[in-house]
Amino acid sequence: MSKVLVCAFALAGFAASAQAADLSIGSVKDPLPDTLTWNGVTLYGTIDAGYGYQTHGAPLNGSAPQGVSYNLYGSKFDNKAISSLDPNAIERSAVGLKIDESIGGGWVAIGKLETSFDPLSGELSNGPASLLQNYGVPLKQQTFNTDSGRAGQAFNGPAYAGVSNASYGTLTVGRQQSLQLDVAGEYDPQGLSYAFGLLGWSSGFVGAGDTEAARWDNSVKYAYQYGPVHVAAQYSDGGADTGIFGSAYGFDAGGTYKGFSLDAVYQKENSVVSASAASATTLKATISDNASWSVQGKYTYEFGGGFKDDAPGAKLTFYGGYENISFANPSSNPSSYIGSAAIGGYLISAVTSNPYTTDKVLQLTWTGAKYELPSGWSFTGAYYHVDQGAYSGTVTAPAAGTIQNKANTAGTYNDASFVVDYAFNKHFDIYAGLNYSTLDGGLASGYLNDSQTSVVTGARLKF
Repeated sequence: MSKVLVCAFALAGFAASAQAADLSIGSVKDPLPDTLTWNGVTLYGTIDAGYGYQTHGAPLNGSAPQGVSYNLYGSKFDNKAISSLDPNAIERSAVGLKIDESIGGGWVAIGKLETSFDPLSGELSNGPASLLQNYGVPLKQQTFNTDSGRAGQAFNGPAYAGVSNASYGTLTVGRQQSLQLDVAGEYDPQGLSYAFGLLGWSSGFVGAGDTEAARWDNSVKYAYQYGPVHVAAQYSDGGADTGIFGSAYGFDAGGTYKGFSLDAVYQKENSVVSASAASATTLKATISDNASWSVQGKYTYEFGGGFKDDAPGAKLTFYGGYENISFANPSSNPSSYIGSAAIGGYLISAVTSNPYTTDKVLQLTWTGAKYELPSGWSFTGAYYHVDQGAYSGTVTAPAAGTIQNKANTAGTYNDASFVVDYAFNKHFDIYAGLNYSTLDGGLASGYLNDSQTSVVTGARLKF
């Protein structure tokens, strides 16, 4: 609770200072200005909440970043029809500060501090806490729980600072999104939605296989753009109390041409942590060396204007991508991490030693389209497919009463979704959507069910 108060008082202090400096905060006719900015510092945020139904789900958990089981991937406990208030369906709720202040000579000081939360409970997002809350609880009785790099930190999202120059590029240091997460929002048709897209639902796909590596602590990132071409590189020392105990590095290269956009990303992470509950207070970690490469693209076609020459026209965007992720035994000794602090300061009391005799490989493909009208309506459809190849290594036998497939056999996952959204303005929209997911083979090992339908409607406020 103290971390919630720290964030609340810090942001309230900024708001009070901004008002004292005559920051415009709107009027009756214009209740929300375009930005809440003072001396180069902008307060921003999103609140997203609604109501949903899952044919096979689990009860709401205010600690888990997603809140409820919008789809099956990673949700072995989904077992009964659930109808409830739902948080963060189309976008995670968060509040933060952005810095963008000229310091002369063409240089700009930049930075960001952000934290995400459950808008229904007010709790900071804390995946490891949700795991511990369900330790010892029978699978059929568990609330939604998941590992995450959002582990109750005061700033569980980005927390970095740096400088930028149009001629020399941008250099930032701190807790930063992985390069794959940087580009995923641009190429995911569902915009990293928790309820309707796999790239948003499971941050493992943007963290080279593990959700704790979606954001790199102790990292430095450099990005440069020349005309339509851009490149970026990132490095992290990792360390205790993070999701990556070893080092990590990555590269991104991409470009745009007319309506086309393309990016290719490579990431290598050493001694990455994937956590489960070892007790009611400590975690069990699977440590692995992960590598991923991806190619993603999109094409946007803009239709002609409306009845007036200067009126905006409709826009149709097609998306597609491919990612290959491999998991290997770590080059470090996994048992050496027993007693170490995992991300969020949680203690590791047990490890899974050398789980991969041969590499585990996941392949993700996705495609989709979004049609946007100048009236504020948009319609989005997406499809995601995961292939797991057979591998050898340490596996745990599925629990009694669950799907008895071996976890290291080949398997597939399929997810399809459709969303209708209406934006009243840039600050407020309402949405409704449908998601259907299935899994089989090794990806269904230990699950209570192998298919799920989810229907969610809600509203999003952005400032």
